[in-house]
Amino acid sequence: MSTKQLFFTVFPSIMLPMFMSMSDQTIVASALPSIAAALGDVERVSWVVISYLIAVTIAAPVYGYLGDMYGRRRFMFIALALYLGAAVASAFAPSIAVLAFTRFLQGLGGGGLMSLSQALIGEAVPPRQRGQFQGYLAGIAVTASSFGPVAGAFVTDLFGWRAVFLMHVPTGIIAVLLTMRLKARPGNGQGRFRFDFPGLIYFVGFIVPLLLALDQVRSLSAEKQSLGLGLLGLAIVSFVLLIRREFSIDSPLLPVRLLRQAAIWRADLMAACHGATLVSLVSFMPIYLRAVHQASAGDISTVLLSITAGIGSGSIITGRIVSRTGRTMILPSVTLMITTITLIIFGFYGSSLTTMQLSALLFFNCITMGSVMGVAQMTVQTAAGPRQLGQAASSVQLSRSVGASLGTAAISTILFTTLAARDPEAAKLFGAILQDPQAALASLSPARRLAITEEVTSAFRVAFLTLAGFTTIGSILAWTNPMRRV
Repeated sequence: MSTKQLFFTVFPSIMLPMFMSMSDQTIVASALPSIAAALGDVERVSWVVISYLIAVTIAAPVYGYLGDMYGRRRFMFIALALYLGAAVASAFAPSIAVLAFTRFLQGLGGGGLMSLSQALIGEAVPPRQRGQFQGYLAGIAVTASSFGPVAGAFVTDLFGWRAVFLMHVPTGIIAVLLTMRLKARPGNGQGRFRFDFPGLIYFVGFIVPLLLALDQVRSLSAEKQSLGLGLLGLAIVSFVLLIRREFSIDSPLLPVRLLRQAAIWRADLMAACHGATLVSLVSFMPIYLRAVHQASAGDISTVLLSITAGIGSGSIITGRIVSRTGRTMILPSVTLMITTITLIIFGFYGSSLTTMQLSALLFFNCITMGSVMGVAQMTVQTAAGPRQLGQAASSVQLSRSVGASLGTAAISTILFTTLAARDPEAAKLFGAILQDPQAALASLSPARRLAITEEVTSAFRVAFLTLAGFTTIGSILAWTNPMRRV
C-alpha cells in the first residue's frame, strides 16, 4: 500500500485522540496561574499536572499490554470514555485536591490515547515509512500545541479556568466517531486473561510514594522529612519487588526483557529526560512569567506557543531527515547539547529579556528538543519487532511519563525549597504574587520588593539549571545508543 493510501486509511482515525493528548497539558498550563489564584494552595498547583502524569504513567503499560493481547481499537474507546468523563468532572472541582484527583482519572484515559495511537501506526505502517508518519504526527503536534496555549489563555480570560476542561468534550465525541473507522484487528491473546495485577500494584507502590516523598522534601519540618524518608523507603521496596516480579513471569506488565537491549533502554531513558524537561517547562513557565515578568495571560500564551511550535517544528524536520536518510540518533545527540546551552542562557539572563526575546529563545530551544520523541519511538519499535509493538510504544510513553512526573515534582521541590530556605517571606507571598503582583508587593519598601523579586528569580534560576542537567544526560544517552539508523 502506498504512503498516500496508508495516510488516508489510518491517520484520520488516530489524529484526534493524539490531538487531545498533545493539547491537554498546554491548555491546562495556560490556566495554572488562574487556578492557583482561585483555589489557593499554590505550592501544590503543580499536582494538577503531576496527578495527570502519574495516571498516564500507570495506564500506559496497561493499555500497551491489553492492546497487544485483545486488540487496540477497543481499548481506544475505553481510553476516550475515561478521558472525557474525567474532563467534565475536573471542570467542577472545588479545590486543588479534588482537581488533582479528577485529573488523575483523566490521566487513566489519557495514558491510552498516545500509546495506542503510536501502536496503531506501528501496526499498519512499514518501518521505513514510519519516519514520514512521525512527521505527520508532528504536524498534529504543531496544530495541537499551537492551539493549546492560545485557546487556554483565551478561554480562561473569557469564561474562567473551568471552561478549559470542557473544551475536550466536542473534540472527544468526534474522536470516538472517527475511531469507529479503524479496522478491528485481533490481539495476540489466546483467550486466557493473564494480566499482571501484582506487577501493577508494585508499580503504583513505587511511583506514587516516590512522588509524594518529593512533595514532603520541600517542607523544612522534621515530621514531614521523616514521612518523606518513609515514603522513599516504601518506593524502594516496591521497586525491588516489581523488578523481581517482572523478570519471573511470562507476561509481565512492564517490557523488562526489551530493556535488555541497549538501544531500547537508552532510547527510553532519553525519552524520560525529554519528558522531565519539556513538561517542567510547560508547567512552570506560566508561573515564572507571572511571578518574575508580571506577564498577562496573552503574553503567557505567546511564550507557550513558542515552546509548542518549536517542538512541533523540530519533530517535522526530524521526521523528514530520518525518512530520507534513515539516520536517527545523531540528531538528538547534537541537538540536546544545544538545548543545554540555551537553558543555561535562559537561567542566567531570562529575567532581563522581553517577552518576544523569551519567545524567540524558547522557540529555538524547543526546535532542538523536537528531535527526541520521534527518534525514540522509531528506535524502540524497530528494535522490538512487530509482535511487541504495543509494549514497545508504551515503553517510550511510560518512560516519558515517568520522567515528566518525577522531573516536574523534582523541579517543584527544588523551586519552593530554595525559595523557602532563602526567603520565607517571599515563599509566603508567592501565591499573592501570582494573583496580583503589584498589589502583593505594594505595602513593602522598594528595597524589599526588589529583594523578593531577586529571590524568586534566583529560585527559578536553580530550576532552569536543573533542567539543563536533564538534557545533558539525554544527549549522553543519544551519543551512546548503538542503533544509529533504521
